[in-house]
Amino acid sequence: MSEKGPIIALDFPNLEEVKVFLKHFPEEEKLYVKVGMELYYAVGPEIVRYLKSLGHSIFLDLKLHDIPHTVKATMEVLAKMGIDMTTVHAAGGIEMLKEARQGLGQGTRLIAVTQLTSTSEEEMRQNQNIQTSLLESVRHYTKGAVNAQLDGVVCSAHEVTAIKEVTPEGFICVTPGIRPQGAEVGDQKRVMTPKEAKMIGSDYIVVGRPITQAQNPFEAYQAIKQEWNA
Repeated sequence: MSEKGPIIALDFPNLEEVKVFLKHFPEEEKLYVKVGMELYYAVGPEIVRYLKSLGHSIFLDLKLHDIPHTVKATMEVLAKMGIDMTTVHAAGGIEMLKEARQGLGQGTRLIAVTQLTSTSEEEMRQNQNIQTSLLESVRHYTKGAVNAQLDGVVCSAHEVTAIKEVTPEGFICVTPGIRPQGAEVGDQKRVMTPKEAKMIGSDYIVVGRPITQAQNPFEAYQAIKQEWNA
């Protein structure tokens, strides 16, 4: 497992664009990368095999949410692929989370998505009919993840402190919605800089466009790593 820090979101539509992007990095620079639904559905397991052949760590972010049996069977498939971390939706319920853990086994980190960083409290209440606070919703989902023996959650960096207060040592927080100082927020509602995320207790930060759309992706990545490690 890679040391804690930045994970690059490879939000590309095909393998060719991934290869072009990775050419910006020295061969000896081993990355932690996120493969999301867009790229995985376009390329399939080949993308995992390709990235593994280069020595990179892989966060396969498929956000599974289905009946427990289906999720367990899918996790059994993913367990054979050599990925380092993957996701389920906490809203699937305790039984689904437990079946996911059983299907994946213990060799791969399994984390639960709580509330998406694109979701505001008002939208949560209106669209999901969850009438508690956003923070309480995240805490509730987190307790379910702990109950099911998951390794951590995906959450906004703004919720990390509260999550760490109710979870055992070693429970990880993976935080998207990270933007370097001065970068555009885009469609993210709850954002934080790498330095702020590190200080508040995030274990991994997920960064996409500030690196993938930079003039020099390697320099942008190094700057974020430096900010994280400062």
